[in-house]
Formats: sequence, C-alpha cells, structure tokens
Amino acid sequence: QVQLVESGGGLVQPGSSLRLSCGTSRGTLNSATVGWFRQYLGNERRVFVATVSKSGSTTLYEDKVKGRFTISRDNAKNTVYLQMNNLKPEDTAVYYCAADFDNGSGYLSHEYDYWGQGTQVTVSS
Repeated sequence: QVQLVESGGGLVQPGSSLRLSCGTSRGTLNSATVGWFRQYLGNERRVFVATVSKSGSTTLYEDKVKGRFTISRDNAKNTVYLQMNNLKPEDTAVYYCAADFDNGSGYLSHEYDYWGQGTQVTVSS
C-alpha cells in the first residue's frame, strides 16, 4: 500500500506560479509512473494534467498546460513536482497526484492505482 500526500496548493493571482509536491506517508514512488490530475468544481471527472515516467526521462502534458507546467521527480527524495507558471483562472481546481505501478499509458485515470487526497489551487484576482 502506498499513501500519497500532495502539498503546495493555494490562492494566487493570474500570472503567478505555484509548485505542487507529491510524496508519500507510506511506501515509495520510485517504481511508479506518477501523474497529476485536476478536478473542477462541480465535476466528478479527474482530468489529466501531466505524467512522468519512473526514471523521469519521459513526460506527457495536456495541451492546455504545455509550456506553462513542468512535471519532474526526485527519486532520492521520493517526490514528484508540478511546477505551474503563468497560472490562469481556468487552472482553478483540486489537483491530485496518482501512482501507477503497472506501466499504463500515463494519461488515463483508471490506470492509476493510488491517489492522494488532493490540494486546492485557486487562481483569482
């Protein structure tokens, strides 16, 4: 069992930056593909944002965040990051990190085995 813990959310103005972190309170992420998803208010679906391979060498991004968000990982620290720059009001959502230990595609939520509790990101002036 792996328990994921996200941190780093908050309330920021448009154009600002935030860095989300995903670690564990139990288990390790080092052998997992890790993804970030977001859930908009009033919507049950969790939307793919970005994913990083086990080694960190391969990343995928949803088109809306390309060029603004960067996913990375530090396996020595058992942590995956999502650097979010030039934030927009439409980025407002609860952000979840998730771990896939079965080598899935990376962008399908149902392929992920473990999820964190989520962290709120609000972008507003």
